[in-house]
Amino acid sequence: MAHTVFIDGEAGTTGLQIRQRLEGRRDLDVVSIDPARRKDVDARSELLNGVDAVILCLPDEAAKEAVGMVTSNTVKVIDASTAFRTAPGWTYGFAEMDKAQRAAIAGSNRVSNPGCYPTGFIGLVRPLTAAGLLPRDFPVTVNAISGYSGGGKGLIAEFEAPATEGTNDAFRTYGLTLQHKHLGEMQVYGGFDHPPVFAPAVGRYAQGMIVEVPLQLWAVPGKPAPEDLRAALAAAYQGETFVEVASAEECAELQKARAGAGGYNASLDPEALNGGNRMRLFVFGNAERGQARLVAQLDNLGKGASGAAVQNLNIMLGLAEGEGL
Repeated sequence: MAHTVFIDGEAGTTGLQIRQRLEGRRDLDVVSIDPARRKDVDARSELLNGVDAVILCLPDEAAKEAVGMVTSNTVKVIDASTAFRTAPGWTYGFAEMDKAQRAAIAGSNRVSNPGCYPTGFIGLVRPLTAAGLLPRDFPVTVNAISGYSGGGKGLIAEFEAPATEGTNDAFRTYGLTLQHKHLGEMQVYGGFDHPPVFAPAVGRYAQGMIVEVPLQLWAVPGKPAPEDLRAALAAAYQGETFVEVASAEECAELQKARAGAGGYNASLDPEALNGGNRMRLFVFGNAERGQARLVAQLDNLGKGASGAAVQNLNIMLGLAEGEGL
């Protein structure tokens, strides 16, 4: 018998992609609310409590309201907002984060889907703090660029409108208040005592992202070599399907200047993994200078949103983890 799933907010960017990933599956039955009853509290409550699993693709306050309407003890809830990412009683939905996380997700009825930027950041640094290669109190910076789809319908409309009506920006930095909503989960699940300095940006392309953590290794206690970092990441994600660590040879090859390309690295295209649920991690280092650049490449709407939600749904329902991915 197929499991029933309700996507609350299925018309949004993440909701649409989740529904697309679930279409055609025989093990799931995706149910929708009658558009005429979308604002009917009783109708919505009935769906929220009458299915096996709910995926919330709503703004934070609306997500909190929806969770408050779930009175059933058996309904499994996945929330894609930032409302519950560090909240007590909620399990963080990054299955590869450590060896116990997948089992924690499987045993939970409340899972918070990670943010796209934190997925890249945590994927890069948590194995290093867990192994003691990076101290919990070490000051870290994360630089990142995402496609404009991560900003939701408003930003999508602005970037896709004619130039006379929208924007001509090729690149837009934001988060200049240093109070970005992702900082809490970055600190907690990255394993740090303090939030990182986070420098996010949006580029003139729809989907895909690069997340980078530069490190002054000479300032790190123990002065680890770049290869020590790469080896720790490789050990942490050994055997994983959706998180891959580039080999030392591939990283070295990418570091070489490409003839006729001015040394630019086309293989680190932020759009390279679009449409999937994969994340690739790279360590570029200069041992002589004692410096390294950790880089994550992923789809902000895939492993950074809808793909992760489907992966968590599969785990929570006891289905094959890679179904639909």
